[in-house]
Amino acid sequence: MYRIPLKELVLILVLAIVVVASGVDLATDLSHGADIDHIVKESIVVAISMTAIAWLLLGLRQQRLEIRSLREELESANMSRTRPRKYVLEARKRLGDVVTRQFSEWGLTGSEVEVGWLLLKGLSLKEIALVRNTQEKTVRQQASSIYKKAGVSGRHAFSAWFIEDIL
Repeated sequence: MYRIPLKELVLILVLAIVVVASGVDLATDLSHGADIDHIVKESIVVAISMTAIAWLLLGLRQQRLEIRSLREELESANMSRTRPRKYVLEARKRLGDVVTRQFSEWGLTGSEVEVGWLLLKGLSLKEIALVRNTQEKTVRQQASSIYKKAGVSGRHAFSAWFIEDIL
């Protein structure tokens, strides 16, 4: 389920309050015969606030669509039509066990384990944030923590740690 991030929700609520308050004030000013200059300024505030709300809602909709697309892509990748041969499945299982064990030895938290797997699967930090419904900044911090615990310099070294001697 998609949750609207708190920052965006607060922004939308504040802008909605501005629209309502300015709209009520505008209606009151019109009924009392306020000068045209004041009416135009208030109308601009209402229009800008409504445009900002629409822009935020469109951005949130786009984000929700990206999340859905990434989840579907991940499911599709996990349910590939061509079944790998038995030896490939066995090698994957062994590698998965090794990765899980190494994550445990490094002392990764549950969130770091999730991020670590998604990094190994090749997702970008932005994609991981979307899939996990977290901020990209949070994912970046978790990735940095993983690299530090693993004693590697970054994403490529992290992935290479598991496959360098295999190739």
